[in-house]
Amino acid sequence: MPVMDIQQIWDILPHRYPMLLVDRIEELEEDRVVGIKNVTVNEPFFTGHFPDIPVMPGVLIIEAMAQVAGILVLSSIPDRKNKLVLLAAVNEAKFRRPVVPGDQLRIEMKVIRRKATIAKMNGVATVNGLIVAEAEMMCKLADRTDRV
Repeated sequence: MPVMDIQQIWDILPHRYPMLLVDRIEELEEDRVVGIKNVTVNEPFFTGHFPDIPVMPGVLIIEAMAQVAGILVLSSIPDRKNKLVLLAAVNEAKFRRPVVPGDQLRIEMKVIRRKATIAKMNGVATVNGLIVAEAEMMCKLADRTDRV
């Protein structure tokens, strides 16, 4: 059983189709989270990104990782309806293997350092136990009413 299903993810993240890239959360701890993204041939980006040889864009893998990180940050905040998690930095991003329709991304994010409004994390995305992408990210917590 997932720790969070899509209904619970909708309660935390403001993202909606076609930009919601997390299907469920399987593990959620204070400083660690594991999320799942099922990659299907029906994804809208496949029609334009190498349509004859569909490959998930690396930038969307990074976005999926950032959304999983956002769930970790927002899950512990009582007034999360009034907050946003913004991606502040991506460092050391590496793409090891292509992600194609039928793959299931397992995204694990771990907090390296956390301050009041900033969280620095390491993330790894795998398919069938093989690393497809990894990155270090920084997320910033902001009020929804702030100008960003």
